[in-house]
Amino acid sequence: MSRLRLGPIVEEKPVKLTVELPGGLFRQLADYARVHAAENGLAEPVPPERLIAPMVERFIAADRGFVRRRRGQDA
Repeated sequence: MSRLRLGPIVEEKPVKLTVELPGGLFRQLADYARVHAAENGLAEPVPPERLIAPMVERFIAADRGFVRRRRGQDA
């Protein structure tokens, strides 16, 4: 079985953000949370809303074009 891209969730001081998601996407997040919990040995799944930030963070880190352009701005 292939491993999930999202590893353990790191606790960090949150910033409140309100996001509207389609119902289908929310159900997929809930399903992902259940699989994530099983793969990481958690007794309970992480609430679906707690998955969004690490998923977005991982997506941004994997976007090579964004990383290149951001490095160019920092120089």
